[in-house]
Amino acid sequence: MKFKEKLKSDKFLITAELFPPKGVDISSFLRRADCLYGLDAVNVTDNQRASMRVSSLAMSRILIERAIEPILQLTARDRNRISLQSELLGANILGIENVLLLSGDHPSIGECSGAKAVYDLDTIQLIKTVRLLETGVDLAGKKLQGSPKFCVGAVVNPSVQSVDLQALMLEKKVKAGTEFFQTQAIFDVQTYKNFFDKVKHLKVKILPGIILIKSPKFLQFLQSMSGINISDEVKDRINSASDPLTEGIKICSETIRKLRSFADGVHIMAIGTEEHIPKMIRDSL
Repeated sequence: MKFKEKLKSDKFLITAELFPPKGVDISSFLRRADCLYGLDAVNVTDNQRASMRVSSLAMSRILIERAIEPILQLTARDRNRISLQSELLGANILGIENVLLLSGDHPSIGECSGAKAVYDLDTIQLIKTVRLLETGVDLAGKKLQGSPKFCVGAVVNPSVQSVDLQALMLEKKVKAGTEFFQTQAIFDVQTYKNFFDKVKHLKVKILPGIILIKSPKFLQFLQSMSGINISDEVKDRINSASDPLTEGIKICSETIRKLRSFADGVHIMAIGTEEHIPKMIRDSL
């Protein structure tokens, strides 16, 4: 059963994400990918944190060849509307149907801070563009030679203070044609439950994000990122643990277990330590 079909079921969905390599040696990527067989789908990030990596398009195709269903992340940051449409059509020709559309981190936070940001289309315009291409027409009104089919996802952040604004943005994205959402990392299940209750009437699948905190240093890095709120309990557990990685895995398992009681699924971000994902899933049962 494909991911698009699973979205229509009552299954507790589990996705994870992989970041492409910074160079043409993909051996590490393949090792990490092999840990994720059996998940419902696997995201491939698109130059995350505005830092150059191998294209998500290429690595998504590699996942298909290894019998793993990919979710192609596509940002509006680096491409104008011509390139975005071209990338989408190319992805579909290569057998990639799932796309997660997002604006992307601004280049000012990345390795090439002087790079120009494009943002020719915003996220909602990009979602509408995908749905337009499916009708057999492009943004210039020209007829396509064959129409693509996609399963469209977007992102939402349930942990910010302006929860009502996030709920409104989610509703707008649903109306534009979004079929599923993945969220920023959550560390307070009740906060997510409050958000979920606000939007569950929209009948769209939302997969809350789970990040594996592997060390106090990584915890500090996460705290420096906007849009991520980490509870004092989690901070204390990581900072006082004799083995922070083991404690981080335990925190992830506990969070997934709590979410199983009401959520649609989870989206796991292990960020280079994907070999621990099978354990956290087993321990969450």
